[in-house]
Amino acid sequence: MKSSVKYVATAGLLTAAQWALALQVPGPVVNAEWLMTNKAEVTVLDIRPNVKSFLVSPQYENDKKTGKKVLVELGGHIPDAVSVDPKTIRVDRMIGGLKVKFMIPERADFEKMARQWGVKTGKPVVIVPAGQEATDLNDAARLYWQFKVFGEDNIAIVNGGTSNWLAEGREVSVAPTKVAEGNWVGKAERMEMLATSDDVEKAVADKSAQLVDARNPSQYLGLTKKDTVLGYGHIPGAHSVSTDLLVTEGGDAARMLSVATYRDIFRMSGVDPQAPAIAYCNTGHLASGVWFVMSEVIGNKKTKLYDGSMHEWTLEKRALQSVERPGVELAKNAAAQ
Repeated sequence: MKSSVKYVATAGLLTAAQWALALQVPGPVVNAEWLMTNKAEVTVLDIRPNVKSFLVSPQYENDKKTGKKVLVELGGHIPDAVSVDPKTIRVDRMIGGLKVKFMIPERADFEKMARQWGVKTGKPVVIVPAGQEATDLNDAARLYWQFKVFGEDNIAIVNGGTSNWLAEGREVSVAPTKVAEGNWVGKAERMEMLATSDDVEKAVADKSAQLVDARNPSQYLGLTKKDTVLGYGHIPGAHSVSTDLLVTEGGDAARMLSVATYRDIFRMSGVDPQAPAIAYCNTGHLASGVWFVMSEVIGNKKTKLYDGSMHEWTLEKRALQSVERPGVELAKNAAAQ
């Protein structure tokens, strides 16, 4: 009996020691060199809008002026990376009798997804976006946020993603990745990371948090809108910080900017980068990038993400602010005559 107790205790100590010695990501953003060095010790999740390109060779052309090889079609993946379809990580949820689309799953459902991707408890998760444009960062940031909400802290995003990996001439694979079932276990939702419609309504009324609209200026002003949004304009008092501002434009990859540059972007947009904030967009996708930069890169842990965003806000018929749209008013007047 004593020997079995001793064995169990020893096994427990070994497990604890292994967890204590597990690799820790150096921060929320890692570069390709770090990933290359530590790839065997992490789970690499590749998230991109065109999942078919995961198994297709990248396509290049030679620039006529410089003769330099230029990537024209993203393809292939970092060896052993697991493909994640961004269209499958969000679900419909019933809130106040309304079906709200594109929401974070229940914990049990997200655990099931993570295990199918081979994510293991105690092993770091590294997310690789396509790295071609700003929306690719949002894909990665959204997945990152969902893991964080359910308690995963040993997680990072690769700066520049697959595009940067290819630009640096690193090994790429087009073979399917064999995925062993993971055993990752989530924790209770970190409610301090989420904002509800009522939280946003309170912020509008008492200015307890800054509202940051991550959509493009046309949607923010109410000149255009997405089909998922039932009204024009923005939440009253919100500041516009389009996610297009969050990565470099042009070149061989869309890379993140410096902390100092991000602080300047927010300040010049009327947002205090260190004060309480709620990021939103149309459905919680673009806002993930703003949340990631404010919360994880700048370090403002008083930043929340309004998951339902304008989709939920307008389903609930809450107040909007927008510019006058003469073209729309003229069309209405003409139809009435």
